[in-house]
Amino acid sequence: MNGGALLQGALAGLASGGLYAVLAVTLTLMSRLVRVVNFAQAATGMFAAFSAVWFASELGLPTWLATIIGILVGALLSGIIGWVAATWLSEATVTLRSAMTVAPLLMLISLSFILFGNKPQPFAPILSGPAFSVAGVVVSWVTVVMVLLAIVVAVACSILLRRTTVGTKLRALSERPTTAELIGIAAKPLSIGVWAVTGAISAITIMVIAPSQSNDAISLSMLIIPAAAAALLGGFKRLDLAVVGGLALGVISGIVAQIPAVSFVRNFIPFLFIVILLLWSQRKEVWDAAR
Repeated sequence: MNGGALLQGALAGLASGGLYAVLAVTLTLMSRLVRVVNFAQAATGMFAAFSAVWFASELGLPTWLATIIGILVGALLSGIIGWVAATWLSEATVTLRSAMTVAPLLMLISLSFILFGNKPQPFAPILSGPAFSVAGVVVSWVTVVMVLLAIVVAVACSILLRRTTVGTKLRALSERPTTAELIGIAAKPLSIGVWAVTGAISAITIMVIAPSQSNDAISLSMLIIPAAAAALLGGFKRLDLAVVGGLALGVISGIVAQIPAVSFVRNFIPFLFIVILLLWSQRKEVWDAAR
């Protein structure tokens, strides 16, 4: 195995890594701001992307218009799930609110089979072609945009939370929800807004990456697993570590795929990542207790 092949695998994995990172950032935001691990995050993006393909292929809408409508579909779907959580589960535990999102995950997969069939969708690439080369290895525009998108989303969300009035209200709601409501902060609209924005971000991300991935409903929906592994690196609290975790997962998967002797474990890397992080976090608690 030569270094060039490993470099090619690492750079190829960056595109997937950027996807994992963006979804991990949205999961971290949901966990911090509305106290839920949203297992339907990727499924919402999948359904929005499939809707965009349907609008373009069946109704003959231009790709740009179908893409915008698809993003709105993703925001609306996520907003509806958020409305249910804010209306009937506002006082529920994080575990119960997170478990609730399994229902829309399964419902969206089933609904996509009914409406769009069970075959991969013919996505028209939004981005294509090489951006530049590194040591003879071509880096595509999809890779560049996905990595930049992960960084931009994380930085923009961090600035929003720290420097704006809306961010201050959201942090108040996440840290002192009862106090925040008593002083007049509108909890329900803000919560639904967080759901809708993260749904739109998921839709954009999956629309960009879907033409270069396995784009059937289950494969796209199960992207929640590596995204959750990446978010776990930051404890579902730190946006920067969520980005690092996503990119690292993508690079590791790309390198492993280039090594025939171990390439079969590529699909298990997110699970190994989760197990190692959970074991490490438990060991850290033991060390802290020993001190």
